[in-house]
Amino acid sequence: MGKIIAIANQKGGVGKTTTAVNLAASLGVLEKRVLLIDADPQANATSGLGIELTSVQTGTYQLLEHTALIGDSIIKTQSPNVDLVPSHIDLVAIEIELIDQDDREYMLQKALAPVKDQYDYILIDCAPSLGLLTLNALTAADAVLIPIQCEYFALEGLGKLLNTIKSVQKIHNQDLDIEGLLLTMYDSRLRLSNQVVEEVKKHFDEMVFNTIIQRNVRLGEAPSYGESIISYDASSTGANNYLSLAHELIEKNR
Repeated sequence: MGKIIAIANQKGGVGKTTTAVNLAASLGVLEKRVLLIDADPQANATSGLGIELTSVQTGTYQLLEHTALIGDSIIKTQSPNVDLVPSHIDLVAIEIELIDQDDREYMLQKALAPVKDQYDYILIDCAPSLGLLTLNALTAADAVLIPIQCEYFALEGLGKLLNTIKSVQKIHNQDLDIEGLLLTMYDSRLRLSNQVVEEVKKHFDEMVFNTIIQRNVRLGEAPSYGESIISYDASSTGANNYLSLAHELIEKNR
């Protein structure tokens, strides 16, 4: 039975898509079957895996609308063992289109049901908001992974996200767990980075992943070549960080 993990934080620029793409690629090279769902209208996970956005015919939008089945929406990527449900700017309209639908929070859950057993992990790259798209992801997920950047406003907004998770647990998905908090964009030279790490670990202790994602130039370059860090530069710090995270995730879910 595959585990569905939503990668969510309503703050933009915290490393959600970077984590979604590179964790998927890392799990793939560790011989896990992975499906990545791009649930962000910006479609950065789609282009970050080398898919030309103009070529996307069916994807998350059609899936949520129920005009396409999951089997028709999945495409193979160049990353070993990684499949993708792509996104497109059209996805912006979905929140308005679903607003009058019954069970609108359960559209993604229903769509993923037929393939849940075909993958070891299904990762959902969420939009940087707490709207209906993210709510669908949290309702469909078994757990949520929260990236937090090691910067000044890191903890701002985290309370809001944790409250949203609590209300999703209460109303839509009582089995939703927090997979863990992932510290990203860490720079060991900065006192602030170290303070954020201490602060997050002090408040959330066991919930924080041991792996910390460091600031890394190669990690920033990879998406512009449509590649994960694993295929772009497997010896880089970024690749080592994400492989370490993948190992930690697998170990945690044994």
